[in-house]
Amino acid sequence: MNIKSLLLGSAAALIAVSGARAADAVVVAEPEPAEYVKICDVYGSGYFYIPGTETCLRIGGYVRYDVGMGDVGSFDGAKSFDHQDGDQQDTWKKNARFTFKTWTGQETELGTLKTYTEMRFNFGNSNGYGTLASGNPAVDKGVSVKFAWIQLGGLRVGKDESAFDSFIGYAGAVIQDTLVPYGDFDTNVVQYYFDAGNGFSAVVSLEEGSGVVGTIDSYVPHVVGGVKYTQGWGAITGVVAYDSNYEEVAGKVRLDVKPMDNLSLFIMGGYGTDDNLNDDAGNVIDAHGRGFYKQWSGNWAIWGGGTYTINEKTSFNAQLSYDEGKNFGVAANIAYEIVKGFKITAEVDYLHVGEDTVTNWTKADKENSVGGILRFQRSF
Repeated sequence: MNIKSLLLGSAAALIAVSGARAADAVVVAEPEPAEYVKICDVYGSGYFYIPGTETCLRIGGYVRYDVGMGDVGSFDGAKSFDHQDGDQQDTWKKNARFTFKTWTGQETELGTLKTYTEMRFNFGNSNGYGTLASGNPAVDKGVSVKFAWIQLGGLRVGKDESAFDSFIGYAGAVIQDTLVPYGDFDTNVVQYYFDAGNGFSAVVSLEEGSGVVGTIDSYVPHVVGGVKYTQGWGAITGVVAYDSNYEEVAGKVRLDVKPMDNLSLFIMGGYGTDDNLNDDAGNVIDAHGRGFYKQWSGNWAIWGGGTYTINEKTSFNAQLSYDEGKNFGVAANIAYEIVKGFKITAEVDYLHVGEDTVTNWTKADKENSVGGILRFQRSF
């Protein structure tokens, strides 16, 4: 066998082996068609369809940083113990918060099925400073469930804020809107909303309340009812609430007007009975004159204020409040949107504590308290 024959034979063998391997080669399957996320514009901007479903989902939230000085927060200020001499002294009151929100919507044969959730994560000054060990330090305040409700048509169930506050529109666009409080907030609810489509709407809400004083003590729920009439000039709203723990009634009426396109004003009055809320009522749990709904001092209170839009990025917000206990609050701020989604708000607050110093909602320890808050918020 010569060299030429050897080379030809080797080449033939290699061709045969290659052919055999080619016959056994793995066939790569074609990829499945990608299921792209589809935009859902039925419920507003930001929604998209959850792949494989008819449910629309929106994800959002905000990151916030508050810097306060003076008598701020709930007007208990912020205190710290000096590390050298142990004296208690004023300090900055700060809080960083991350809030995560979700909204869902889906059309069904019984109406729109919706959900809303909001989780809050906070880090900042602790609430108490009664001992040297605590010293009002900056701590992780944990996670709170602010909202978690389901709504089908007009029926809503879950964790919400009381319709006594949310349906009537709270009390202005200031940070410290409860210098004179207008009602408690957190509660589980069973609610029904009605919208006639002509500007008239109504709500009935069965509520559990919260806290030692506010949580129901039997199978009888708190009850809130409200009606609203809205037109181009503004709105008029009324709510009434029954506190099942103390068998007392509270109500509020609010008028909103828009005298100009860039100006909105409101005035709100509240009245509540308090015979069973007073110190001498003989209750095992003393409400100190304030139930879950009638949070103000005395029988009546009034709030007023508004928002003036200076330009597309800047607004001025203010609120005045006063109650029968001679508590008087003033809150005013300038809110400026640096870029879309990022806003800075600078607020100044003043509170005069009247006759009701023991049961003062704000925990102010001075007759006249002044504080300021600078808020940075990135919403998405």
